[in-house]
Amino acid sequence: MRNFEVSSDSTCDLYFDEIKNLEVYVAPLVYTISKDDELVEEVDNYKDISQYEDFYNKLKNGYLAKTSILNVQAHVDLFTEMAKKGIKKAIHISQGYGLSPTVDNANSAIDIVKKDYPDIDYIALEACSTTAGEGMLVKSAVKMRDNGKTLEETVDTLNKIKHNLQHFILVNDLKFLARGGRISQASANIGSFLQVKPIIEFNKEGKLQIVRKEIGANKAFNSIVNDFSKFTLNKEFPFISIVHTGNLEGAKKLQKAFLDKYNIEPEIRIMGPIIGAHVGPSAVAYCFVSNEDRPY
Repeated sequence: MRNFEVSSDSTCDLYFDEIKNLEVYVAPLVYTISKDDELVEEVDNYKDISQYEDFYNKLKNGYLAKTSILNVQAHVDLFTEMAKKGIKKAIHISQGYGLSPTVDNANSAIDIVKKDYPDIDYIALEACSTTAGEGMLVKSAVKMRDNGKTLEETVDTLNKIKHNLQHFILVNDLKFLARGGRISQASANIGSFLQVKPIIEFNKEGKLQIVRKEIGANKAFNSIVNDFSKFTLNKEFPFISIVHTGNLEGAKKLQKAFLDKYNIEPEIRIMGPIIGAHVGPSAVAYCFVSNEDRPY
């Protein structure tokens, strides 16, 4: 019998088959797509990965995507479902507080569900990350769950390794991050200069930060490849992923660079629309669990 179960929401960007295979509980977010102020569609985020490429093509062609935070009731529904199944202990992983106060809604929901199920012990943990990085924490929690770790041991470990999640992001157009409030408009304006390519990382507070600017796409690309040599890959949780937003060519180029330079071939993943709506199309990034804390 497991000591606890694991839940998250669809900002963790696990694919639907992974969610089933890992046996985790995931609350779905919904996004909308509009064109010329007319609603085109409303979509459940995580169930159909085949929609992702189409989503980024729409963004490239002037469509507007909108997302909203997972509210308290959605968390109540998730935790009630889990409690009804007899789950007494669980860790719930939310996207980083530096991006969204989703974890506050999760904690509020836990208090509400406890009124009907007072014996549950659910702990909400913010990931200090999102998308594939958040997903790595979910996978880490599953690994510890399956290895017989306690809930408390798992929470302590995740609270440490979340600060060891490293991210290096090349965004094609910073206007999407500025529109969603993830970076300032002043920072976004940097990217409007010809040939200036900002490199973005998550800082220690879990906020996106432009850490430097390179002149030219190739120099920026080589720069983030070289950044990996500044860290060591965590052997207990050796997760490393390349993530793109409709830029498979760039992702494969990055994968080859890692294979050539480090003899490592990271998996390639496509970012889900909930976070992709804020990153924008044609971005490429990679993230991994290191042994070192974030430098900024």
